[in-house]
Amino acid sequence: MPASSPLFDISKERILVTGATSGLGLHFTHLLARHGAKLALSARRKDKLDALVAEIKGAGGVAHAVAIDVMSGESVRAGLAEADEKLGGISVLINNAGIAIVKPILEYTEEEWDQVVGTNLRGAWLMAQGAAKIMVARKTGGNIVNIASVLGLRPIGQVPAYTAAKAGLIHLSKTMAMELAKENIRVNVLAPGYVETEMNRPFWSSKGGLALISRIPQKRVGQPEDLDGALLLLASQASRAMTGSVVVVDGGHLCSTM
Repeated sequence: MPASSPLFDISKERILVTGATSGLGLHFTHLLARHGAKLALSARRKDKLDALVAEIKGAGGVAHAVAIDVMSGESVRAGLAEADEKLGGISVLINNAGIAIVKPILEYTEEEWDQVVGTNLRGAWLMAQGAAKIMVARKTGGNIVNIASVLGLRPIGQVPAYTAAKAGLIHLSKTMAMELAKENIRVNVLAPGYVETEMNRPFWSSKGGLALISRIPQKRVGQPEDLDGALLLLASQASRAMTGSVVVVDGGHLCSTM
């Protein structure tokens, strides 16, 4: 169902979502589908993608499954070409794929570091660069939304590779925005704070989780739907004058006391 304001209408957008089958990516996929966007959905597991596409089509939406492993440049290039063909062009990339490994920095292995940074930063760069090349070749312009984190702006312990990667993604997004403006390509960042998902839900009722919530000014952990307005803003023409922006949705996390 299109938004009431034409600026927020994404029914004509052709959107590729990475990491579409779980967590925030799954929530974003359903949100974009409800608002009428034509979707290409990517993740590594084709079976989960096919089930999600069938669900969206069953509800009257338009979606295509494109298996992409963002750790592989070859997979990214092939997947982008497939998504471009199936959608008839990519107008928006929701660059969401990401992982985290939680452990102290002194216990991190090289392989774990490479896996997290490779997915969250290198993989995001490969997707953004590849999508931008397609947009330039088609001379259509476009819109890239990189999903970072408030932890790319303010660190916390136990996730050193994740915080480093998200901080890098934020700065990369600003550089891409500066370089790609002349191609009519916008690059912005959505930086969520702590958001409750099925995977982390038990943590938020634990002693450690409650301690984190107590330091958030709003005294609540975010819900996926709290990100809906910001995502629709960035994915639509409502943000047509925005590029290089970082939209933070964090319940006041960044303005809390140390």
